[in-house]
Amino acid sequence: MNTIIRSSIENSMSYEIYRSLVLTLAEEKDTTGSEKSKTRIHFTKLNNRRMKRWDKTLKILEKSKIQLSLFNTEVTWLIITESWCGDAAHVIPVLNKITEINPKINLRIVLRDENLELMNLFLTDGNQAIPKLIMIDNETGAILDTYGPRPSEAAGYVSRFKAANGNLTEEFKEDLQHWYNNDKGRTTVEDITVMLSKFQPSFSQ
Repeated sequence: MNTIIRSSIENSMSYEIYRSLVLTLAEEKDTTGSEKSKTRIHFTKLNNRRMKRWDKTLKILEKSKIQLSLFNTEVTWLIITESWCGDAAHVIPVLNKITEINPKINLRIVLRDENLELMNLFLTDGNQAIPKLIMIDNETGAILDTYGPRPSEAAGYVSRFKAANGNLTEEFKEDLQHWYNNDKGRTTVEDITVMLSKFQPSFSQ
């Protein structure tokens, strides 16, 4: 496992490079991933607009900024994603804003279909669900925790709908996008604060 993770980090990209990649793909009517369908090309273009909006407008509450700045373990957040993933377009900009608050957190990104060995180590209910964040201790190389593919409240929302209705409908997917727009990253920030506090108890006090 450590060999796969080390190799993935070595071949990863920064958030800035990932954003540039998605922008270029959107302009060229292309997408990441092994499936170059019209649907995924469309969502890459849409996600570029979503991330551009979040990059400009996302605000983290001052209380949360103070908490997040106190985390003092040097870690890498290795995120598995694809440009067409709707959840990723809402979640990853929030994660990037958090790393801007705390320089001890190094955010790196890899593409799922180019890193299937890595992805298969971190399945969600047996699925290659993205985005997936893997938190790695820089000193020891230990995997401290994972996060994703959705914020806790959205994950519960999806689980309840699937239990009652089976597969997600297009109408539900639209509702989920409205949830992200209304939430404005707050649940992701809260989830991450809880995750970090497990490794530094005084952090959340």
